[in-house]
Amino acid sequence: MTNPTDPASATDTPTDQPAPTPPSPASIPKPGPRPKPGPRLGGTAKTADAAAVPPPIAPTLISHGDPHQFGRIDEYGVVWLKTAEGEREIASWHAGTVEEGLEHFAHRFDDLATEVEILEERLAARSGDPRKAQAAAQHLLDGLSQAHVIGDVAALEKRLNAIVGSADVVADQLKVDREKARAQAIARKEALAAEAEQLGAEATHWKSAGDRLREILDEWKTIKGVDRKTDDVLWKRYAKARDAFNRRRGAHFAELDRERAGARSRKEELIAAAEELCGSTDWGPTSARFRELLAEWKAVGRAPRDADDALWQRFKAAQDVFFSARNAATSERDAEFAANAQAKVALLDNAEKAIDPAADLEAARREFRVFRDKWDEIGKVPRDQMQSLEARARALEKRIRDAEESQWQRTDPEALARAAQFADRASALEEQARKAADRGKESEAAGLREQAAQWREWAQAAQSAVTDR
Repeated sequence: MTNPTDPASATDTPTDQPAPTPPSPASIPKPGPRPKPGPRLGGTAKTADAAAVPPPIAPTLISHGDPHQFGRIDEYGVVWLKTAEGEREIASWHAGTVEEGLEHFAHRFDDLATEVEILEERLAARSGDPRKAQAAAQHLLDGLSQAHVIGDVAALEKRLNAIVGSADVVADQLKVDREKARAQAIARKEALAAEAEQLGAEATHWKSAGDRLREILDEWKTIKGVDRKTDDVLWKRYAKARDAFNRRRGAHFAELDRERAGARSRKEELIAAAEELCGSTDWGPTSARFRELLAEWKAVGRAPRDADDALWQRFKAAQDVFFSARNAATSERDAEFAANAQAKVALLDNAEKAIDPAADLEAARREFRVFRDKWDEIGKVPRDQMQSLEARARALEKRIRDAEESQWQRTDPEALARAAQFADRASALEEQARKAADRGKESEAAGLREQAAQWREWAQAAQSAVTDR
């Protein structure tokens, strides 16, 4: 039995069913007049100005709806499509009931609508070639007037016209977008190539620059849409810059290897010098020499990585031998200096009590000489106590010097002579004043008495300077 959904069975009488008895001509109802062929569907697919056509409407589901609204099957099996211009015969149906026939042609409409929706989606999503979508839509539009479907054919026609009309706009826009994307891709690759050229010519931070060149390559691979000719030119720029960087980096490390080989040789010499000095007990000069060797070591730079640490350990070992011996000697000396400091403190305590220059200057002098001899015999003290101990010794010596100065000033003949001279001058002026008064020159006598009083005051001051000491 023929499948009622098979399109072939919708247009011809099935062979396994008896043909209906033809009715008499008088009893056949005459169908309405067939509509005159209207303008060809899809005839306005393109306009003169494609840019004026709006982009296609967003794809939505086009359902056949109620088949009775858009078509019918008469008692003779003729299938009619209802349109705004009137009914149009599209096929014949003899494979089943009228409802089955209407459903069959409605499903065929759904299949056609699905094709239209797919084209709309492609155009809206800008996927694929808009020209191919346009050609497919035009093909469907051209065959829409002969399509064996029941549904809103006018809506499909409108949709197909929109696809055909807007495909050129979409194609032009895609071309513009592609050119823009191409220009952006070229600009980005040019920027990356320029950056690579700068790194290749100038960079000296080898690790970070090498990492950046690899990052540029990774980004380069992600940039699409550049024509092959332009891409080849830009790639050659990048590759040339990367090669230049690799050559400079290789030359740098080759030179560094040579320098490190020289550094290794020089460090061997410094180790030999340090090993010669490590047994010295001339602590000061040898310590200074070790400081010079260490400064030279630092200035030499690094030897090859696999040897540098071992060389340093040898150099450090020689230093440690010397400085350990020096530190041991220093510890022994420090203990001796501490004992000396205790002895000097005891000596000072006794001297400060025993030496009294105010009571007996000569005895104080003798005792201080004995103190100084013992002080020198004791020897050095720790550095942090040296200043305080020396200050106490100088204070003791100053007491004696002050007493000597005071005694000398009390017996200074020049000072005594000046006091006597001032007194004699005052007496002479007083005598002159008495004589002037006897002559009646009281004004002159008053002036002479003032001068005599001044000289007398100076004489007393000079005498006091000697006797009060």
